[in-house]
Amino acid sequence: MCALYAFLRLTDDIGDEPGWSLEEREQRLSNWREHLRNALRGPNIPIVEPFDVFPALVDAVSEFSIPEEELQAVIDGIAMDLQPRNYPTFDDLRVYCDRVAGAVGRCCLHIWGFHDPAALDTAADCGLALQLTNILRDLGEDAAMGRVYLPQEDLARFGVGVDDLVAGRVDDRFCELMKFEVSRARQHYVVSEELFGQIDPPGRPVLRAMLRVYGGLLDRIERVGYDVFGHTIRMAAWRKALIGVAAVLGRS
Repeated sequence: MCALYAFLRLTDDIGDEPGWSLEEREQRLSNWREHLRNALRGPNIPIVEPFDVFPALVDAVSEFSIPEEELQAVIDGIAMDLQPRNYPTFDDLRVYCDRVAGAVGRCCLHIWGFHDPAALDTAADCGLALQLTNILRDLGEDAAMGRVYLPQEDLARFGVGVDDLVAGRVDDRFCELMKFEVSRARQHYVVSEELFGQIDPPGRPVLRAMLRVYGGLLDRIERVGYDVFGHTIRMAAWRKALIGVAAVLGRS
């Protein structure tokens, strides 16, 4: 897991680290993709400064049969964020979420172990639930950077404009939009519960903790009246710790 996390963290940094131009990010991401491809094909594993992540990653891929296409999908997702874009429909957004979250979940499944092939499909719903939560939590911050993830069809349906998001305008239209989006995310959390019967025991406590922490963020969004612009949507560290302990102990 440490090797996978390091790879994901470094990939994410290429997209978000300040000080690089768009062209530099695109080139770095292209180089990173090539380093991954070369590393997995061996025998000479590239050493990429300042972090030598690929030898450990190659070992993890080999030991747990992590598909290369899932790692490449993560890079594809980061590439989608390099320039401001919008998503006309929910199906369009689903593709993005599957790359940045679903693919990560499927990599984790290979490490944790799963006995039901349906887990790979359920992981897509789990990734979607988690990423939708991130999108709702960071709505104002993303809009200010020109990133509007909510589907254009949803904005039009509720009469909310991009300028409303940038201005942090919380009115009846926005609240109805948020209520709809929170409800949609919760539906995917419900489907995600099926994973507990599909994966092997070692991964269940981690999965339980993740679902509770992120589900708690949705609770927080509702408690502040959907005002994600005027409130920091985070969970207190002590509550995260309690959730983690409860998950490990198998308590509900």
